[in-house]
Amino acid sequence: MKWLLTLAVRSAWNRRLTLGMTLVAVALSVTLLLGVERVRHEARNSFALSVSGTDLVVGARTSAVQLMLYAVFRLGEASNNIRWQSYQAIAGDPAVAWAIPLSLGDSHHGLPVLGTTGAYFEHFRYGDGQALQFAAGRPFDGIFETVLGAEVAKRLAYRIGDQIIISHGMGDVGLAEHDDKPFTVVGILAPTGTPVDRTLHVSLQAIEAIHLDWAGGAPLPGLSIPAEHVRKFDLQPKEITAALIGLKNRAAVFRLQRQINQHPGEALLAVLPGVALDQLWEMVGLAERTLLAVSAMVLAVGLAGLVAVILASLGERRRELAILRSVGARPRDLFLLLSAEALFITLLGALLGVALLALLSAVLAPLVQAHFGLSLSVRWVSSDELRLLAAVVAAGLLASLVPGYSAYRLSLADGLTPRL
Repeated sequence: MKWLLTLAVRSAWNRRLTLGMTLVAVALSVTLLLGVERVRHEARNSFALSVSGTDLVVGARTSAVQLMLYAVFRLGEASNNIRWQSYQAIAGDPAVAWAIPLSLGDSHHGLPVLGTTGAYFEHFRYGDGQALQFAAGRPFDGIFETVLGAEVAKRLAYRIGDQIIISHGMGDVGLAEHDDKPFTVVGILAPTGTPVDRTLHVSLQAIEAIHLDWAGGAPLPGLSIPAEHVRKFDLQPKEITAALIGLKNRAAVFRLQRQINQHPGEALLAVLPGVALDQLWEMVGLAERTLLAVSAMVLAVGLAGLVAVILASLGERRRELAILRSVGARPRDLFLLLSAEALFITLLGALLGVALLALLSAVLAPLVQAHFGLSLSVRWVSSDELRLLAAVVAAGLLASLVPGYSAYRLSLADGLTPRL
């Protein structure tokens, strides 16, 4: 067996250029397959941890998925708002450690505007309990000040001190603007890889201020309240869209959830974000499975190319194989020789693919974090990736049987008889 392996390696070395290109194709295919799996895993973690450290998400009664869509991902609209008094009653529960009110409904160039309080920057967590960080500036303090998510600032090229106009309603075109009350950019958040990146943050008082001279979704005819006069009015919100709740002790989460769901004043819904996010991921997870299937097909093409190259070389190696038969090599030896060669290329390609993935992860991780907010960890292969590697080797083993069987069928007479 040792001489057979040595012979296989030397034979492969004699055809190193052709097999080298095939090896590169297999290695790139393995890198793509494992890379997709790693990105898929990190994306799912990022999705599941779009909000962390939050025990309950509270909104008007609707489906749990819809509540998470508008409260966490800023997608869609709430079926109803919740009264400020109801929010205060929930926030004042002895089991509640902190509460973050959320008010949605306005936009800027199609990007959502979120009204909230300073508690948002203090208590909101994402990922593995990470707090929001400022890339520049500070939290809002005045009424007409705004803090931008990283994607907003990058896409619209905003800087600290720029002024922006908020539009009434959600959308990109055809919306009435609150152009008499511009906002000044005072802060820009660092990338998070969450919906925070594409959100403009203002105070709850600001949301009330820009709607003082509006009614029914339209400005009141003949009434215009200048920005400098809004402080004379009561700017305490009457309604909010949703709230994020953090508890002192998570053991109380089910009691408080049941209490909120049975709130006597209005129909409310409290959901555990982790459970709702899992349900939501099942709805959007088809894309990740499709991408994984595409990369698996790319790998299949690479292995098919490996088989094709070895089969194509059999015509040139007929005399070599016949000589081996003439000096005592048995048909099964030829079978093992060709199979070992293909399997060797597959194993080496898998190892090179793992090494290339580690190199790309180390080089590209900072760029991916900066531009997409997705954290790519530089680590050894995970258990899921090991299973994929095992599947690759198994597929390579099956593919290696094809040229091995073809060599098995070659006869001594066929190898020594010249073709005209």
